Amino acid sequence: MVNSDERCLLGCGNIELFFFYHHPASLSKAMGLNHHVRGSQMSQSDSVDEDVQAFLPDQDQLHTYDDLTKVNPVTPTTVLKCLQARYRMKVFYTHAGCTLVALNPFQSIPDLYSLDVMKEYHCAPQPQEFKPHIFIVAEKAYRNVRSQLEPVDQSLVVSGESGAGKTWTSRCLMKYYATVAASSSVLKSQNTVKRIERRVLDSNSLMEPFGNACTLRNHNSSRFGKYIQLQLDRCQLLVGASVQTYLLEKTRVSCQPANERNFHIFYQVTHQASTCSNIYIFYCLTEDCFQDTVEAMDHLGINAEKQQQIFRILAGILHLGNLGFSSSVDESQPCNLDEKAKGFLHRAAELLCVSAEDLQTCLRVQTLRAGKQNMLKPCSQAQCIVRRDCLAKLIYAHIWSEFLDVYGFECFHINNLEQLCINYANEKLQQHFVAHYLKAQQEDYVSEGLEWSFIKYQDNQSCLDLIEGSPLSVFSLLNEESRLNRDSDARALKVRLEKELCGNANISWHKFSQVPHFTVAHYAGKVSYQLEGMVEKNKDPVPPELISLLQKSDNQLLQQMFSQHQTENSTKGLSKVTVVSKFKNSLESLMKILHATTPHYTRCIKPNPECKPLMFKKQEVVVQLEACGIVEAIHISAAGFPYVQLPINLSGKCMQNRMCLTCMLVPSIVLHYFFFFFYKLLNFAFA
Repeated sequence: MVNSDERCLLGCGNIELFFFYHHPASLSKAMGLNHHVRGSQMSQSDSVDEDVQAFLPDQDQLHTYDDLTKVNPVTPTTVLKCLQARYRMKVFYTHAGCTLVALNPFQSIPDLYSLDVMKEYHCAPQPQEFKPHIFIVAEKAYRNVRSQLEPVDQSLVVSGESGAGKTWTSRCLMKYYATVAASSSVLKSQNTVKRIERRVLDSNSLMEPFGNACTLRNHNSSRFGKYIQLQLDRCQLLVGASVQTYLLEKTRVSCQPANERNFHIFYQVTHQASTCSNIYIFYCLTEDCFQDTVEAMDHLGINAEKQQQIFRILAGILHLGNLGFSSSVDESQPCNLDEKAKGFLHRAAELLCVSAEDLQTCLRVQTLRAGKQNMLKPCSQAQCIVRRDCLAKLIYAHIWSEFLDVYGFECFHINNLEQLCINYANEKLQQHFVAHYLKAQQEDYVSEGLEWSFIKYQDNQSCLDLIEGSPLSVFSLLNEESRLNRDSDARALKVRLEKELCGNANISWHKFSQVPHFTVAHYAGKVSYQLEGMVEKNKDPVPPELISLLQKSDNQLLQQMFSQHQTENSTKGLSKVTVVSKFKNSLESLMKILHATTPHYTRCIKPNPECKPLMFKKQEVVVQLEACGIVEAIHISAAGFPYVQLPINLSGKCMQNRMCLTCMLVPSIVLHYFFFFFYKLLNFAFA
């Protein structure tokens, strides 16, 4: 760790993205009028006038606040107390202006997510009048995209640290949409929808064992990012779905941090092996849920033969990890394979359906190309280990790509390229959250002729320029170093970063640290990144001999994954396309999609690091609130016009009394006294 005094702001997390697209069709558009009530300008201050204080409830009433914009004054302390009071009353959802805050209860609450509750929110004329719930966010997006007047593609962004409940929230969203969009009187349509619904839900059941792992902060931590795209037709039925994943933490296959585990699937496979006659090819560990994974594969169209091939490959990867090497006395000779590792070599080769001799040669001897000639050079012990791990990661990454939860803020004791990419994605999404919300509000206010002052907010553009800017940035300097045909020097890279980027206030260095590093002041807090090994990770080199070996495998799945065409393309582009370049390009594509949608945000909060039911630790929660900018978002909502009421909703209630003339006069009377009585507490604007 570079700085022992630095706070570990958040653990690993990811962000779940859901996108809804209406079926391409020509639809007419119509404009509607909204009523906006301006929030209290006093929320920016910690003091409240005595005459206003009289209208505020006491501490015992804090749990009744279903929207944090109503808390006055808005401070981290008052927001924290309100959330704690609601959590004690077993109320886990709270609105925060345009955002929903979800506190993880760490216990099963079936009645909160039952089918009856789904129907209640879906059938309600005004679901926003109900208690805060993830189904309100889901229903709002669904109604927006199914509008026959002005359909707009919708996106749902679920963020939070590891263990905050993002995976569970994404399950609830998928189940909700699969339920409400699955009713049809046409049998053929019903069958199609049910099939898509089942595949959407099963995709999650398959991605979790292959992409999740047990970490210190979460027993089911997603080690990848994803976005799910659902498409509805004119009848609001599911007609298509797709899942795209980002940045799988494949390094976990070969090396796990202390007291953490590999991906769940390895433990499921080894547990299942205890019932097999050929148990000798597996480790002896325990894990359940294997049958659920198999059923998900069945529903996704992965037949038994392909499943068997996948499980054999996974077992082969495990045996690769047991290969050990010792340095040869003669440096001109390849490293020696440890005596106990010879059995693992033959089992790995058998499971991967390759020659044991070829496998051993690829791991111990490298091919150097000088012009048109090839030269063989023995690998050092360290190089053999790197090639072994590279082979395991290469195979697993390709298995993962066959299947097809985006990120939360990460700050570990040791941060490297993976955390830099994740925090870069978090910066992009945070910028979108603030900028999009302000832009949408401004356009809405201007269109209705409302008077309001521009809301200032923290701009993280300087941090993004530091990471991704042109011509000089952390990414550009990393790429430049990665393209040089030489071994990387972490200290030399640090000197280069100091020289070229010292003008950016978001980067700093600890002068007395013995470890080459740099520190970035992210929106959510400062994070120090170690430079050792960062360039090699950015290169992500794959020796061509390993690809050729897998290409010769008798395993049909390996042959398919490493076909001749793919091999040629990948080997040609490895030296040119770096990890950060690929990740930046994919993130830019994702942001383009996100900018074209109406977003809905859910911030998941982890109440305690022990994952114990109904335990609320203030320090744990306040750090997360600061990291995701909840308090600032509440200030933005409260300073603007957070309460939106459609005129049709108000008039609809009046018409129920069948006294049209009288009912049309009632709103004016109510509003008159509303202004008179609360004029000192709130500012109002009606369009």
